[in-house]
Amino acid sequence: MTHMKTGAENIAAQELNRLRDLCHQRARDAGWWGGRDDSFVPAALMLIVSELAEAMEGHRKGLMDDHLPHRPRIEVELGDAVIRICDLAGYLGLDLGGATVEKIAYNLTRYDHSKAARQATGGKKY
Repeated sequence: MTHMKTGAENIAAQELNRLRDLCHQRARDAGWWGGRDDSFVPAALMLIVSELAEAMEGHRKGLMDDHLPHRPRIEVELGDAVIRICDLAGYLGLDLGGATVEKIAYNLTRYDHSKAARQATGGKKY
């Protein structure tokens, strides 16, 4: 099923892809991809997981960030995860913006993503 994007969705997809390109270029400039190939992809995915784990720990403990002390750690670590996701998507040449916008639209059609489903017995609750 292909989703026809609205103007706002097209802009969002383009902007996310611009962020993808910026993050990937900065990572390349910093030497993250020098001499690496697709064998680094699993490690890059686990680096994303580690950023999310750090975000969870920061939230659990109510910590402020060490490097940006005016920001909550969860906020900064989620930012790190976005940077790493964008970098990896850039390396792989993925249309992260388009896929994200389409996935948001698709999720609107899913019963298991509805409020009723989350509140149901055995539903998707936190």
